[in-house]
Amino acid sequence: MRFVRLEYKHLGQMAEIEREAFETPWTENMFIPEVEDPAAYYVVGVRGEEVVCYGGFHKVLDEAHITNIAVKCTERGRGIGKFLMSELIARAKLADIKRMTLEVRDGNIPAIKLYESFGFKVEGVRKRYYDNKYDALIMWLTI
Repeated sequence: MRFVRLEYKHLGQMAEIEREAFETPWTENMFIPEVEDPAAYYVVGVRGEEVVCYGGFHKVLDEAHITNIAVKCTERGRGIGKFLMSELIARAKLADIKRMTLEVRDGNIPAIKLYESFGFKVEGVRKRYYDNKYDALIMWLTI
């Protein structure tokens, strides 16, 4: 697997992975602006033409807000999420990012453990953030 910058041709497969991963997924059309936004940094993990994972963040001054991160369901449990997070952090460093943040559903233990393994810390909670049902943990990492 190799990481490439997000292109329009990846959007359909990304939307499929979104539907697998999230109760309220982004649609293909919601990803379109991310392709050309100069403040958006998205990478796609591919094997040949197959999208295996993707993640992205928006740069705001010297901070990055991770907007999406997902791994194809058939590929989970193989360390791909860790590989993807490493890539996002490396690209953030190249963009002079000092801190990164993200929201994660409070019951998503595998994702929370992944983020904690990189040094992310819970610094707040957004009540009923997901589907007006689930709380989101706000996590931050100082690079």
